[in-house]
Amino acid sequence: MKLNLNLKKQFQRFCLVLICSVVLISQSDIPNLKALTMDNNQGEMITEELRLRVPGDVKAAWLKAEKEIWEPWLSSQNGFLGRQLFWDKEKEEALILVNWKSKKLWKSIPMSEVNEVQQKFEDNVKAALNVRDNPFELIYEGELDKQR
Repeated sequence: MKLNLNLKKQFQRFCLVLICSVVLISQSDIPNLKALTMDNNQGEMITEELRLRVPGDVKAAWLKAEKEIWEPWLSSQNGFLGRQLFWDKEKEEALILVNWKSKKLWKSIPMSEVNEVQQKFEDNVKAALNVRDNPFELIYEGELDKQR
């Protein structure tokens, strides 16, 4: 009799868990079910985020090189929507936000071409400052999805 009662309780628990699972799975507003993976956002606007170490005494050279090298090249790229440059005086750190029409267009730019432009940028800065190494260390690069 005790065994029979124990089986009945286990069966009731199983049924309760099953019902709860079905209810949860059938909910259409579960965020995880609606979430898109990063790859599915290929056609939506995306922002490239770059953080650089930019010492205050060479900030003007950084801005000049950005304007002379990166700005014209970026403006000629398919999908480029614009960019914003910020500088944090306390941290001596720059934040660059580059807006792209889509991740697909942004990522379709060959890395070899990006590296070429980066080398021109660094050569420009080194010549302007009469230094051997690029003084602008890349701290972080990532991407931001626009939220609705």
